[in-house]
Amino acid sequence: MAVTVALDAMGGDHAPQMVVEGAVRSRNLNPDANYILVGREDRIREQLERLRVPEDAFRIQPATQVVGMAEKPSVALRTKKDSSLRVGANLVKSGAADVLVSAGNTGALMATAKFVLKTLPGIDRPAIASLLPNVSGQTLMLDLGANVDCTAEHLCQFALMGEVYAASVLHLKHPRVGLLNIGQEEMKGNEVVREAGERFRDILSNYVGNVEGTDIFLGGADVVVCDGFVGNVSLKSTEGVAQMLTRFLREAFNHSLLTRLGYLVARPALKRFRARVDHRKYNGAMLLGLNGVVVKSHGSADAFAYSHAIQVAIELVANRVNDKIRSEVAKIHGARGV
Repeated sequence: MAVTVALDAMGGDHAPQMVVEGAVRSRNLNPDANYILVGREDRIREQLERLRVPEDAFRIQPATQVVGMAEKPSVALRTKKDSSLRVGANLVKSGAADVLVSAGNTGALMATAKFVLKTLPGIDRPAIASLLPNVSGQTLMLDLGANVDCTAEHLCQFALMGEVYAASVLHLKHPRVGLLNIGQEEMKGNEVVREAGERFRDILSNYVGNVEGTDIFLGGADVVVCDGFVGNVSLKSTEGVAQMLTRFLREAFNHSLLTRLGYLVARPALKRFRARVDHRKYNGAMLLGLNGVVVKSHGSADAFAYSHAIQVAIELVANRVNDKIRSEVAKIHGARGV
């Protein structure tokens, strides 16, 4: 299956250079895929010429406007109908592209994608989902910031979408789904979380109950579900801890001549450690629940990280995740008589 990927060439802190470099890297890894670079044609061609990319390697879809990283989503949606972000979403809606990847403004991307593509039948709100490393593999976590206030029904929808993704893309036969809470006991948490936990048992094939923050990285569940407020705070906290530990290690090894010599001895092990926890390998958050495939890259991503976001997009399409979510939600609604 040849996947066509639309890339918001103007989105991100280092666009369009980073986007074009990431696209070239991805194309080398996925020669059967098709790529559409969306944005200001002159700036895109400038980057392609700099990298000496053949003219027929990428299709360019012109877009005259750019959504700023700090721009209000409502303003972008109302006033920038020819932005690279909006044009990219329209390509997915029309079927000209299978997926949109953007490193731009998260709020504007979510608002535009929801407006243009709508949500899948039976899904009220899209959720931002991403893979995080754990001691034995990867944990899928959602929502990571799209929905600050959620009902138990929203959390159920997130759980179902997460379960489908883990089964389809991670190829887990019976993904373990956990509900993020302040304790493992059933009576813990607020009313919404307790109600969601009760309903999870009816709709999930392998619900493991409440999980705590430590379980995200210790592998207590394959899928961890929470509302967007909790998820975003959790994600940003872990990113801060990772940066702190990196700084502490650097300071420790630079402390003296002896510790610098110790670094030379430990360098191979540290290199393996860094490769395992490299955040760039986990770049690419999925907007699950849309009637179309959209992937969000970190705005500060480099070409290596951006190519991983594109890989996530290709896997979503290749594994027909949206079709499977639609099917599973229909089954639940059928069982409820909705």
